[in-house]
Amino acid sequence: MPTLTKLYTMQEASQHNTKDDCWIVVDGKVYDVSTYLDDHPGGDDVILATTGKDATDDFEDAGHSKSAKELMETMCIGELDTDTSASTELENQPTGYPQKLMTLTKQYWAVPAAVVGISVVVGFLYLRKKNT
Repeated sequence: MPTLTKLYTMQEASQHNTKDDCWIVVDGKVYDVSTYLDDHPGGDDVILATTGKDATDDFEDAGHSKSAKELMETMCIGELDTDTSASTELENQPTGYPQKLMTLTKQYWAVPAAVVGISVVVGFLYLRKKNT
């Protein structure tokens, strides 16, 4: 069924991430909340932290009232284009993420190795004591 509202990609919405120009995405809808930032009871930093991603969980976790949800509807400027949002989120993945994961794996290899080593020693001591 065709929509009557403007469609925005997640990439388009994420470009509006400043105090003067702030868009958020909640429940598949795009909201321009720029004029509301100063009035938000939780502060503008809470909203600014949710730009560039789907903020539905953050919005729901905050326990907004019915009147807050009605106020937000007045700021709706369109809907999220779901055909492109999944690929955009993958594109926003930090480019060095696999490298960081490998670095962490190399740095902390000693912890599981120590656990295994201690378990083997304790096992040998237990068996040695049991056989005597």
